[in-house]
Amino acid sequence: MACNGSACKSNCYKDEEAGAAEVASCAQLAERTKPGAAEANPIANTLCIKCKVKEAISGYGGIDDGRFCADCFRNNLFGKFRFAVTSNAMIAPTDKVLVAFSGALLLGLSSLSFRLLRVALQFVHDMQHRSLKNFDASRDRSLPVFGVGVVFIDESAASPTPSSELEKAVKDISSIVASLTPPTKELHVVPIEAVYSSESSDGRDKLIKLVNAVSDSTGKEDLLLYLRMLALQKVASEFGYSRIVLGSCISRIARHVISATVKGQGYSLPADIQYVDARWEIPVVLPLRDCFAQEINMLCRLDGLKTSLLSTSPRSGINSLVSSFVQLLQEENPSRESTIVRTAGKLIPFHFNRIPEIVDGKVPLATQRRRKRYNLKSNESVSPESFCYLCNSPLDKSETVDLINLDNFRSSNIVDASCCSSCRFQILPRDTKSLEQFCTLLPQSVVARAKQLSNGNLSFRREQIQDCLLSDSEDET
Repeated sequence: MACNGSACKSNCYKDEEAGAAEVASCAQLAERTKPGAAEANPIANTLCIKCKVKEAISGYGGIDDGRFCADCFRNNLFGKFRFAVTSNAMIAPTDKVLVAFSGALLLGLSSLSFRLLRVALQFVHDMQHRSLKNFDASRDRSLPVFGVGVVFIDESAASPTPSSELEKAVKDISSIVASLTPPTKELHVVPIEAVYSSESSDGRDKLIKLVNAVSDSTGKEDLLLYLRMLALQKVASEFGYSRIVLGSCISRIARHVISATVKGQGYSLPADIQYVDARWEIPVVLPLRDCFAQEINMLCRLDGLKTSLLSTSPRSGINSLVSSFVQLLQEENPSRESTIVRTAGKLIPFHFNRIPEIVDGKVPLATQRRRKRYNLKSNESVSPESFCYLCNSPLDKSETVDLINLDNFRSSNIVDASCCSSCRFQILPRDTKSLEQFCTLLPQSVVARAKQLSNGNLSFRREQIQDCLLSDSEDET
Protein backbone atom coordinates (compact mmCIF):
# COMPACT_ATOMS: atom_id res chain seq x y z
CA MET A 1 0.00 0.00 0.00
CA ALA A 2 1.43 3.35 -1.00
CA CYS A 3 1.27 6.70 0.74
CA ASN A 4 -0.92 9.18 -1.13
CA GLY A 5 1.41 12.01 -2.15
CA SER A 6 -1.43 14.50 -2.53
CA ALA A 7 -2.52 14.01 1.08
CA CYS A 8 0.89 13.71 2.69
CA LYS A 9 2.21 17.17 3.46
CA SER A 10 5.61 15.84 4.48
CA ASN A 11 6.39 14.77 0.88
CA CYS A 12 7.44 11.31 2.08
CA TYR A 13 6.42 9.24 -0.96
CA LYS A 14 6.67 5.70 0.34
CA ASP A 15 7.49 2.62 -1.61
CA GLU A 16 4.64 0.36 -2.67
CA GLU A 17 5.73 -2.20 -0.11
CA ALA A 18 5.76 0.25 2.83
CA GLY A 19 4.16 -1.11 5.99
CA ALA A 20 0.74 -0.10 7.20
CA ALA A 21 2.23 1.55 10.28
CA GLU A 22 4.30 3.97 8.19
CA VAL A 23 1.28 4.77 6.03
CA ALA A 24 -0.80 5.48 9.11
CA SER A 25 1.92 7.80 10.38
CA CYS A 26 1.82 9.78 7.13
CA ALA A 27 -1.96 10.01 7.32
CA GLN A 28 -1.76 11.36 10.88
CA LEU A 29 0.83 13.91 9.79
CA ALA A 30 -1.40 15.01 6.92
CA GLU A 31 -4.27 15.57 9.32
CA ARG A 32 -2.09 17.56 11.72
CA THR A 33 -0.80 19.87 8.99
CA LYS A 34 -4.16 20.67 7.38
CA PRO A 35 -5.32 24.31 7.55
CA GLY A 36 -7.17 24.84 10.82
CA ALA A 37 -5.82 21.66 12.38
CA ALA A 38 -3.92 23.67 15.00
CA GLU A 39 -7.16 24.93 16.54
CA ALA A 40 -8.80 21.51 16.47
CA ASN A 41 -5.73 19.63 17.71
CA PRO A 42 -3.41 21.47 20.14
CA ILE A 43 -0.62 18.96 19.57
CA ALA A 44 -0.08 20.49 16.13
CA ASN A 45 1.42 23.53 17.84
CA THR A 46 4.37 21.41 19.08
CA LEU A 47 5.56 20.35 15.62
CA CYS A 48 8.90 21.69 14.36
CA ILE A 49 8.22 24.50 11.90
CA LYS A 50 11.08 23.33 9.67
CA CYS A 51 10.82 19.56 9.31
CA LYS A 52 7.15 19.38 10.41
CA VAL A 53 7.77 15.86 11.65
CA LYS A 54 9.45 15.91 15.06
CA GLU A 55 8.22 17.58 18.19
CA ALA A 56 9.61 21.06 18.88
CA ILE A 57 11.69 21.65 21.98
CA SER A 58 10.80 24.42 24.41
CA GLY A 59 11.69 25.82 27.78
CA TYR A 60 14.89 27.72 27.02
CA GLY A 61 13.23 31.14 26.71
CA GLY A 62 14.64 32.33 23.38
CA ILE A 63 12.69 34.04 20.62
CA ASP A 64 12.58 30.68 18.77
CA ASP A 65 11.43 28.78 21.85
CA GLY A 66 9.06 25.98 20.82
CA ARG A 67 9.69 26.33 17.07
CA PHE A 68 12.40 23.77 16.23
CA CYS A 69 13.00 20.13 17.06
CA ALA A 70 16.38 19.20 18.51
CA ASP A 71 18.01 18.34 15.17
CA CYS A 72 16.71 21.42 13.36
CA PHE A 73 17.68 23.55 16.35
CA ARG A 74 21.30 22.33 16.13
CA ASN A 75 21.40 22.84 12.37
CA ASN A 76 19.92 26.33 12.68
CA LEU A 77 22.44 27.40 15.31
CA PHE A 78 25.40 25.97 13.41
CA GLY A 79 24.05 27.60 10.24
CA LYS A 80 24.23 31.03 11.93
CA PHE A 81 27.81 30.33 12.95
CA ARG A 82 28.89 29.09 9.53
CA PHE A 83 27.19 31.96 7.68
CA ALA A 84 28.94 34.51 9.91
CA VAL A 85 32.29 32.83 9.22
CA THR A 86 31.91 32.54 5.45
CA SER A 87 30.20 35.87 4.73
CA ASN A 88 32.82 37.82 6.71
CA ALA A 89 35.89 35.81 5.60
CA MET A 90 36.74 35.01 9.23
CA ILE A 91 38.64 31.80 8.56
CA ALA A 92 40.70 30.93 5.48
CA PRO A 93 42.27 27.51 4.74
CA THR A 94 45.73 28.86 5.54
CA ASP A 95 44.74 30.40 8.89
CA LYS A 96 45.60 29.25 12.37
CA VAL A 97 42.73 30.01 14.74
CA LEU A 98 43.03 30.59 18.50
CA VAL A 99 39.90 30.05 20.64
CA ALA A 100 40.25 32.08 23.83
CA PHE A 101 39.08 30.97 27.28
CA SER A 102 39.47 33.15 30.37
CA GLY A 103 39.63 32.37 34.06
CA ALA A 104 37.82 35.43 35.42
CA LEU A 105 35.21 36.35 32.86
CA LEU A 106 33.53 39.71 32.38
CA LEU A 107 30.37 40.70 34.30
CA GLY A 108 30.55 37.68 36.59
CA LEU A 109 28.90 35.51 33.91
CA SER A 110 31.55 32.80 33.99
CA SER A 111 29.03 30.02 33.37
CA LEU A 112 27.59 31.72 30.28
CA SER A 113 31.01 32.78 29.02
CA PHE A 114 32.38 29.28 29.34
CA ARG A 115 29.40 27.84 27.47
CA LEU A 116 29.80 30.39 24.70
CA LEU A 117 33.44 29.54 24.20
CA ARG A 118 32.70 25.83 24.53
CA VAL A 119 30.16 26.04 21.69
CA ALA A 120 32.47 28.24 19.63
CA LEU A 121 35.24 25.65 20.02
CA GLN A 122 32.84 22.84 19.09
CA PHE A 123 31.65 24.63 15.95
CA VAL A 124 35.21 25.55 14.91
CA HIS A 125 36.17 21.91 15.38
CA ASP A 126 33.19 20.79 13.26
CA MET A 127 34.27 23.09 10.43
CA GLN A 128 37.87 21.94 10.73
CA HIS A 129 36.83 18.27 10.76
CA ARG A 130 34.73 18.75 7.62
CA SER A 131 37.64 20.53 5.93
CA LEU A 132 39.89 17.60 6.84
CA LYS A 133 37.44 15.14 5.30
CA ASN A 134 37.30 17.19 2.10
CA PHE A 135 41.09 17.44 2.07
CA ASP A 136 41.51 13.69 2.44
CA ALA A 137 38.87 13.02 -0.21
CA SER A 138 40.28 15.43 -2.81
CA ARG A 139 42.79 14.26 -5.37
CA ASP A 140 45.03 17.30 -5.64
CA ARG A 141 44.68 18.39 -1.98
CA SER A 142 45.08 22.00 -3.06
CA LEU A 143 43.29 23.57 -0.08
CA PRO A 144 45.02 23.08 3.29
CA VAL A 145 43.09 22.60 6.53
CA PHE A 146 43.18 25.55 8.94
CA GLY A 147 44.74 24.95 12.33
CA VAL A 148 43.04 25.39 15.71
CA GLY A 149 44.50 26.13 19.13
CA VAL A 150 43.01 26.93 22.53
CA VAL A 151 44.30 29.36 25.13
CA PHE A 152 43.27 29.66 28.77
CA ILE A 153 44.16 32.99 30.39
CA ASP A 154 44.71 32.52 34.12
CA GLU A 155 43.55 35.74 35.79
CA SER A 156 43.90 34.56 39.39
CA ALA A 157 46.50 37.26 40.04
CA ALA A 158 43.91 40.01 39.55
CA SER A 159 40.74 38.11 40.52
CA PRO A 160 41.52 35.71 43.35
CA THR A 161 40.27 32.21 42.58
CA PRO A 162 40.69 29.08 44.74
CA SER A 163 43.55 27.00 43.39
CA SER A 164 41.40 23.87 43.44
CA GLU A 165 38.82 25.49 41.15
CA LEU A 166 41.50 26.79 38.83
CA GLU A 167 43.14 23.36 38.56
CA LYS A 168 39.75 21.77 37.88
CA ALA A 169 38.99 24.32 35.14
CA VAL A 170 42.34 23.69 33.43
CA LYS A 171 41.78 19.93 33.70
CA ASP A 172 38.28 20.25 32.21
CA ILE A 173 39.55 22.35 29.29
CA SER A 174 42.40 19.91 28.67
CA SER A 175 39.88 17.07 28.58
CA ILE A 176 37.62 18.98 26.17
CA VAL A 177 40.49 19.86 23.81
CA ALA A 178 41.81 16.28 23.85
CA SER A 179 38.38 14.93 22.91
CA LEU A 180 38.08 17.17 19.83
CA THR A 181 40.34 15.23 17.51
CA PRO A 182 41.32 14.84 14.77
CA PRO A 183 43.07 17.16 14.00
CA THR A 184 45.06 17.68 17.18
CA LYS A 185 44.66 21.04 18.91
CA GLU A 186 47.31 22.69 21.05
CA LEU A 187 46.36 24.07 24.47
CA HIS A 188 48.13 27.09 25.97
CA VAL A 189 47.68 27.93 29.67
CA VAL A 190 49.02 31.44 30.21
CA PRO A 191 48.82 33.73 33.27
CA ILE A 192 47.62 37.25 32.54
CA GLU A 193 50.81 38.66 34.05
CA ALA A 194 52.58 37.23 30.99
CA VAL A 195 52.27 40.73 29.54
CA TYR A 196 55.26 41.49 31.81
CA SER A 197 57.16 38.26 31.13
CA SER A 198 59.84 39.78 28.91
CA GLU A 199 60.63 42.53 31.39
CA SER A 200 61.10 41.10 34.88
CA SER A 201 60.13 38.26 37.22
CA ASP A 202 57.89 40.43 39.40
CA GLY A 203 55.12 40.70 36.81
CA ARG A 204 52.49 39.32 39.18
CA ASP A 205 53.25 41.93 41.84
CA LYS A 206 53.24 44.75 39.29
CA LEU A 207 49.92 43.56 37.90
CA ILE A 208 48.33 43.49 41.36
CA LYS A 209 49.62 46.99 42.12
CA LEU A 210 48.41 48.25 38.73
CA VAL A 211 44.87 46.95 39.27
CA ASN A 212 44.77 48.21 42.86
CA ALA A 213 45.86 51.66 41.67
CA VAL A 214 42.45 52.03 40.00
CA SER A 215 39.87 53.14 42.52
CA ASP A 216 36.77 52.82 40.34
CA SER A 217 35.28 49.28 40.29
CA THR A 218 34.17 49.62 36.66
CA GLY A 219 37.61 50.91 35.73
CA LYS A 220 39.21 47.81 37.31
CA GLU A 221 36.98 45.49 35.27
CA ASP A 222 37.71 47.38 32.06
CA LEU A 223 41.46 47.51 32.72
CA LEU A 224 41.46 43.75 33.30
CA LEU A 225 39.61 43.32 30.01
CA TYR A 226 42.26 45.35 28.15
CA LEU A 227 45.12 43.43 29.78
CA ARG A 228 43.40 40.19 28.83
CA MET A 229 43.34 41.25 25.20
CA LEU A 230 47.05 42.13 25.36
CA ALA A 231 47.77 38.66 26.75
CA LEU A 232 45.75 37.04 23.96
CA GLN A 233 47.58 39.08 21.33
CA LYS A 234 50.91 38.10 22.87
CA VAL A 235 50.09 34.38 22.79
CA ALA A 236 48.69 34.56 19.25
CA SER A 237 51.73 36.42 17.98
CA GLU A 238 54.28 34.14 19.65
CA PHE A 239 52.69 30.91 18.39
CA GLY A 240 51.82 32.07 14.89
CA TYR A 241 48.02 32.33 15.09
CA SER A 242 46.26 34.54 12.55
CA ARG A 243 42.78 34.81 14.16
CA ILE A 244 41.45 35.05 17.71
CA VAL A 245 37.93 33.70 18.31
CA LEU A 246 35.93 35.25 21.17
CA GLY A 247 32.59 34.02 22.51
CA SER A 248 30.41 37.12 22.18
CA CYS A 249 26.74 36.58 21.36
CA ILE A 250 23.74 38.88 20.96
CA SER A 251 23.09 38.80 24.70
CA ARG A 252 26.63 39.92 25.56
CA ILE A 253 26.72 42.53 22.81
CA ALA A 254 23.39 44.03 23.95
CA ARG A 255 24.87 44.55 27.40
CA HIS A 256 28.00 46.11 25.93
CA VAL A 257 25.93 48.54 23.83
CA ILE A 258 24.19 49.90 26.94
CA SER A 259 27.29 49.96 29.16
CA ALA A 260 29.48 51.61 26.49
CA THR A 261 26.82 54.30 25.99
CA VAL A 262 26.65 54.94 29.73
CA LYS A 263 30.46 55.18 29.96
CA GLY A 264 30.68 57.72 27.15
CA GLN A 265 32.11 55.37 24.52
CA GLY A 266 29.50 56.11 21.87
CA TYR A 267 32.02 57.10 19.19
CA SER A 268 33.98 53.84 19.46
CA LEU A 269 30.91 51.63 20.00
CA PRO A 270 30.56 50.55 16.32
CA ALA A 271 34.10 49.12 16.46
CA ASP A 272 33.25 46.65 19.23
CA ILE A 273 30.01 45.09 17.95
CA GLN A 274 30.97 43.92 14.46
CA TYR A 275 31.82 40.41 13.28
CA VAL A 276 35.48 41.33 12.73
CA ASP A 277 37.86 43.64 14.59
CA ALA A 278 41.15 43.99 12.73
CA ARG A 279 42.50 47.03 14.56
CA TRP A 280 44.68 44.61 16.56
CA GLU A 281 47.81 42.96 15.17
CA ILE A 282 45.95 39.62 15.22
CA PRO A 283 42.33 40.18 14.06
CA VAL A 284 39.57 39.27 16.51
CA VAL A 285 36.40 37.57 15.19
CA LEU A 286 32.94 36.98 16.73
CA PRO A 287 31.35 34.02 14.91
CA LEU A 288 28.56 33.66 17.52
CA ARG A 289 27.41 37.25 17.07
CA ASP A 290 23.97 36.18 15.73
CA CYS A 291 23.29 33.62 18.48
CA PHE A 292 21.43 34.11 21.77
CA ALA A 293 22.66 33.04 25.20
CA GLN A 294 19.47 30.98 25.66
CA GLU A 295 20.25 29.04 22.48
CA ILE A 296 23.81 28.37 23.64
CA ASN A 297 22.58 27.07 27.00
CA MET A 298 20.02 24.79 25.32
CA LEU A 299 22.61 23.35 22.93
CA CYS A 300 24.92 22.52 25.83
CA ARG A 301 22.05 20.72 27.56
CA LEU A 302 20.96 18.83 24.43
CA ASP A 303 24.43 17.65 23.46
CA GLY A 304 25.78 17.28 26.98
CA LEU A 305 28.72 19.54 26.20
CA LYS A 306 31.09 19.48 29.12
CA THR A 307 31.67 22.89 30.66
CA SER A 308 33.41 24.23 33.73
CA LEU A 309 32.54 26.93 36.25
CA LEU A 310 34.75 29.29 38.21
CA SER A 311 33.21 31.16 41.11
CA THR A 312 33.41 34.94 40.83
CA SER A 313 33.01 37.58 43.48
CA PRO A 314 29.95 39.88 43.24
CA ARG A 315 30.54 43.00 41.17
CA SER A 316 29.06 46.43 41.73
CA GLY A 317 30.23 48.42 38.70
CA ILE A 318 28.39 49.73 35.67
CA ASN A 319 28.86 46.48 33.77
CA SER A 320 27.10 44.44 36.44
CA LEU A 321 24.25 46.93 36.80
CA VAL A 322 23.68 47.01 33.03
CA SER A 323 23.74 43.21 32.91
CA SER A 324 20.98 43.01 35.52
CA PHE A 325 18.99 45.70 33.72
CA VAL A 326 19.14 43.97 30.32
CA GLN A 327 18.29 40.64 31.93
CA LEU A 328 15.08 42.15 33.36
CA LEU A 329 14.22 43.57 29.94
CA GLN A 330 14.81 40.17 28.35
CA GLU A 331 12.53 38.43 30.85
CA GLU A 332 9.70 40.80 29.94
CA ASN A 333 10.22 40.44 26.19
CA PRO A 334 12.55 37.83 24.59
CA SER A 335 13.25 40.13 21.64
CA ARG A 336 14.69 43.03 23.66
CA GLU A 337 18.34 41.98 23.27
CA SER A 338 17.89 41.52 19.54
CA THR A 339 16.27 44.96 19.27
CA ILE A 340 19.19 46.60 21.09
CA VAL A 341 21.78 44.95 18.84
CA ARG A 342 19.85 45.66 15.63
CA THR A 343 19.52 49.33 16.59
CA ALA A 344 23.24 49.62 17.37
CA GLY A 345 24.02 47.75 14.15
CA LYS A 346 22.79 50.75 12.16
CA LEU A 347 25.90 52.67 13.27
CA ILE A 348 28.55 52.92 10.57
CA PRO A 349 31.45 50.51 11.24
CA PHE A 350 35.09 51.51 10.95
CA HIS A 351 37.40 50.50 8.12
CA PHE A 352 39.13 47.93 10.35
CA ASN A 353 35.87 46.03 10.94
CA ARG A 354 36.67 43.57 8.17
CA ILE A 355 39.49 41.21 7.36
CA PRO A 356 42.17 42.96 5.22
CA GLU A 357 41.39 42.15 1.61
CA ILE A 358 44.80 42.84 0.09
CA VAL A 359 47.59 40.33 0.76
CA ASP A 360 51.02 40.99 -0.77
CA GLY A 361 49.50 43.65 -2.99
CA LYS A 362 46.84 41.33 -4.44
CA VAL A 363 43.22 40.52 -3.68
CA PRO A 364 42.93 36.75 -3.04
CA LEU A 365 40.61 34.76 -5.30
CA ALA A 366 38.49 33.68 -2.30
CA THR A 367 37.92 37.35 -1.43
CA GLN A 368 36.88 38.15 -4.98
CA ARG A 369 34.37 35.29 -4.92
CA ARG A 370 32.99 36.44 -1.56
CA ARG A 371 32.53 39.99 -2.90
CA LYS A 372 30.57 38.64 -5.86
CA ARG A 373 28.47 36.23 -3.79
CA TYR A 374 27.42 38.74 -1.15
CA ASN A 375 27.49 41.81 -3.42
CA LEU A 376 30.19 43.53 -1.37
CA LYS A 377 32.06 46.67 -2.32
CA SER A 378 35.80 46.92 -1.94
CA ASN A 379 37.09 48.97 0.95
CA GLU A 380 39.33 51.34 -0.98
CA SER A 381 38.97 54.51 1.07
CA VAL A 382 40.63 54.08 4.47
CA SER A 383 40.46 57.06 6.75
CA PRO A 384 43.24 57.42 9.33
CA GLU A 385 42.23 56.77 12.92
CA SER A 386 43.67 57.75 16.26
CA PHE A 387 43.48 55.15 19.02
CA CYS A 388 43.46 55.15 22.81
CA TYR A 389 46.76 53.65 23.96
CA LEU A 390 45.02 51.72 26.76
CA CYS A 391 41.77 50.26 25.40
CA ASN A 392 42.71 50.72 21.71
CA SER A 393 39.35 52.33 20.95
CA PRO A 394 39.23 54.84 18.08
CA LEU A 395 39.32 58.45 19.25
CA ASP A 396 37.10 61.27 18.18
CA LYS A 397 38.90 64.40 16.96
CA SER A 398 37.86 66.21 20.13
CA GLU A 399 39.72 63.61 22.22
CA THR A 400 43.09 64.04 20.50
CA VAL A 401 43.92 67.14 22.50
CA ASP A 402 47.13 68.84 23.55
CA LEU A 403 49.29 66.69 21.29
CA ILE A 404 50.77 69.47 19.19
CA ASN A 405 51.85 71.45 22.25
CA LEU A 406 53.15 68.38 24.09
CA ASP A 407 56.79 69.40 24.52
CA ASN A 408 57.51 67.47 27.72
CA PHE A 409 57.35 63.80 26.71
CA ARG A 410 57.07 62.38 30.19
CA SER A 411 55.18 59.11 30.50
CA SER A 412 52.32 60.72 32.41
CA ASN A 413 51.87 63.42 29.75
CA ILE A 414 51.90 60.88 26.92
CA VAL A 415 49.50 58.57 28.74
CA ASP A 416 47.02 61.31 29.58
CA ALA A 417 47.11 62.86 26.11
CA SER A 418 46.78 59.53 24.27
CA CYS A 419 43.87 58.23 26.31
CA CYS A 420 40.15 58.27 25.55
CA SER A 421 37.84 60.20 27.84
CA SER A 422 36.30 57.04 29.30
CA CYS A 423 39.67 55.55 30.36
CA ARG A 424 40.84 58.96 31.53
CA PHE A 425 37.81 59.24 33.81
CA GLN A 426 37.49 55.65 35.11
CA ILE A 427 41.03 54.26 35.08
CA LEU A 428 43.72 56.95 35.25
CA PRO A 429 44.46 58.41 38.69
CA ARG A 430 43.55 62.07 39.13
CA ASP A 431 46.70 63.58 40.67
CA THR A 432 50.02 63.79 38.84
CA LYS A 433 52.04 61.81 41.39
CA SER A 434 49.65 58.85 41.34
CA LEU A 435 49.54 59.01 37.54
CA GLU A 436 53.34 58.83 37.36
CA GLN A 437 53.27 55.81 39.66
CA PHE A 438 50.53 54.23 37.54
CA CYS A 439 52.66 54.63 34.41
CA THR A 440 55.62 52.86 36.01
CA LEU A 441 53.39 49.83 36.61
CA LEU A 442 52.23 49.56 33.00
CA PRO A 443 53.82 46.91 30.75
CA GLN A 444 56.55 48.43 28.62
CA SER A 445 54.71 47.33 25.50
CA VAL A 446 51.80 49.58 26.52
CA VAL A 447 54.02 52.59 27.19
CA ALA A 448 55.82 52.06 23.87
CA ARG A 449 52.48 51.88 22.09
CA ALA A 450 51.39 55.08 23.83
CA LYS A 451 54.47 56.90 22.49
CA GLN A 452 53.90 55.46 19.03
CA LEU A 453 50.24 56.45 19.04
CA SER A 454 51.10 59.92 20.33
CA ASN A 455 53.52 60.43 17.47
CA GLY A 456 50.93 59.13 15.04
CA ASN A 457 48.24 61.37 16.47
CA LEU A 458 50.64 64.33 16.31
CA SER A 459 51.37 63.67 12.63
CA PHE A 460 47.65 63.28 11.95
CA ARG A 461 46.85 66.63 13.58
CA ARG A 462 49.70 68.36 11.72
CA GLU A 463 48.30 67.04 8.44
CA GLN A 464 44.92 68.52 9.35
CA ILE A 465 46.34 72.02 9.89
CA GLN A 466 49.06 71.87 7.23
CA ASP A 467 47.38 74.54 5.11
CA CYS A 468 47.45 76.95 8.04
CA LEU A 469 51.15 76.54 8.85
CA LEU A 470 53.77 78.99 7.59
CA SER A 471 56.71 77.69 5.60
CA ASP A 472 60.28 78.63 6.58
CA SER A 473 60.52 81.26 3.81
CA GLU A 474 57.23 82.84 4.81
CA ASP A 475 58.30 82.92 8.44
CA GLU A 476 61.48 84.81 7.59
CA THR A 477 59.50 87.33 5.56
